[in-house]
This record gives sequence, structure tokens and C-alpha cells, in this order.
Amino acid sequence: MRRLRIALGQFSVRETSEENLAVVRRFIHLADEAGADLLVLPEGIIAEKAGDQSWPCRHAETPDGPFVTGLLEASMKSSVSLVCTVHLKHPGDERPENDLLVIRQGKIELVYPKIHLYDAFAGRESDLVRPGKAPSALIGIGPFRVGFMTCYDIRFPELARRLALDGASLLVVPAYWYKGPLKESHWDLCVRSRALENTCWVAAVSACGPDAAGLSKIADPFGTVTAQAGTGEELLVADIDADQVDEARRALPVLVNRRFAEPEMI
Repeated sequence: MRRLRIALGQFSVRETSEENLAVVRRFIHLADEAGADLLVLPEGIIAEKAGDQSWPCRHAETPDGPFVTGLLEASMKSSVSLVCTVHLKHPGDERPENDLLVIRQGKIELVYPKIHLYDAFAGRESDLVRPGKAPSALIGIGPFRVGFMTCYDIRFPELARRLALDGASLLVVPAYWYKGPLKESHWDLCVRSRALENTCWVAAVSACGPDAAGLSKIADPFGTVTAQAGTGEELLVADIDADQVDEARRALPVLVNRRFAEPEMI
């Protein structure tokens, strides 16, 4: 068994960065105690206020600001790879990016700016956030090659397929998945479908709280949910096996049998 232990840190994102940094520190400690290799936290963890989509953007910081600096310091003595998204200001645009960060032992290993902005269900994320321009790079975590998507990205099969063809065997998805009619069902369908159609593991974490669904989960390469959180705050810990990806791809070689070219951004 080529195992990776994943911790999904589901929580209600607070209104201030100081409160959220305290939550992150606690989850890093708990993940270390559980022997986790990877800790995935929700989208937009710098600040959030229910009913105010502009709140995290108005509290965005620069990459060298106190929140990211606090994340780096909190990770320095931990063996856990930390994944989260933070709204960060960059030169050249008044709008911040919604940046997914992979942090290991005090260093930022990867930055992925979210490319599919949530202009749906009466939301207009593109009014507030600058979109990314390319899929995430892949990085190695344990026996897995890992690709990354953020929240609304998971509704686009082309992105998941592109990452799988690039070599991803695990897709990691931080999200702030809003509650609403059929939204929890959509979340489940998207997570399981992206896993099944690409014969890879998917680890997806949503915030919880007044307007966020929770229900963080892990789906295996055949689209079966192997671990799922409830709707409140919790740290969900589960082991996944890289050998199951190889087994699924031998039995169901959809990546080989496909008749379409590798998806490219327009």
C-alpha cells in the first residue's frame, strides 16, 4: 500500500484574519497529532462574512503581509503539507487574486490563481477578483502527483481532465461551497464525477457555517465517497492508496481510450 494520510480541515471562516490564523494553527497541530501528510483547508480563509461576497477581497493582503507570514510561521515545525486559498494583492491590478497556496515547512511551494471565477447563481466573483491564466502545476506529495482546483473550478470537467493527462493521480479542491437548492447535491456529483471520469482520487474541502455547505469529502478513482464530514466544524482524517489509481486505470482506461485532444485554455 502506497499510502497518503489526508486531513480535511472544515471550518466556518471568521470575519478577521487573526481569528482564522488561530484556527489554522489549531488544525495544523491536530493534523500533526493524527500523523497526516497533507492538510487541506477551505477557500478564502483570510476573512469571510456571510452575505458579503466582497468581504475577503476587502481584507486581501500582499503575499508578504501578516496573514501569509503567519501561515508560513505556523508550518515551519510541521511535517504536514498545507493547502488553502487566500485573497492576495499583486501589482498591476486593483483586484486581488484568489490564490491557492501549497506551503511546506515555512515555504510556499506552489501558487495557483483560480481561473474559473464564480459568475453564477447571482454571484459575480469576476467583479472583485482577477482570474488566473493557467491550470495549476503538479507537485509530488508522498506517492501522488497532485493537481489543484478551487471551488467553482470543479464544475469544469476540462480542467480536471487536463490535470489528469498532465499526470495527476490526486486532485485537491479547497472550496467555499454555498448552500442552496440542489447545491449540496451538485457538490457531491462534481466531486464524484471528477474522480470517476479521470480515475483519480479527489479530496474536496468546503467551509461550513451560515451560508456554506460543509460536507467535505474524499472520492476514490471509481467515484465512491470513502470519507465525508458533516455540516459543522471538524478535522476529517483518512488514508488514500496510490495503488488504487493504478488498478482503476487498468480496469477502466478512459484516459487511454479517449478520442479528444488534451484540453487547452481559450
